[in-house]
Amino acid sequence: MIALTEQQVRILNGKNFATVATVMPDGSPEATVVWIETDGTYIYLNTAFPRLKARNLQRDPRVAITVFGCKDPYNEVLAIRGRAELILEGADEHIDKLSRMYEGKPFKDFRQGQTRVIVKVTPERIHVQ
Repeated sequence: MIALTEQQVRILNGKNFATVATVMPDGSPEATVVWIETDGTYIYLNTAFPRLKARNLQRDPRVAITVFGCKDPYNEVLAIRGRAELILEGADEHIDKLSRMYEGKPFKDFRQGQTRVIVKVTPERIHVQ
């Protein structure tokens, strides 16, 4: 496992957006913009079943993440590759935490028929641009 530096933690825990790419069944990439955070070891985001990102990660845990600092996007860029683990426990609380961090208010977009899931990424490679 790769250790995150203080600067990488600061970027990941800043109010910065990330693009997360997963692998489609045919091998092609699928990318979406997400809220993101880290505990200093793992990288976390949140999605829901039956969304495409969650289905892709359930089938193939390989993931690529690009995050850039909104205040200095050309100098604060991380390209991360790793493997994802899906965690159901605490997922509703986690998306609420991210919503408060990014939007300053509780998460209200819970949809019937969807189950929130935490995506816990173990970084295997980090490229700093």
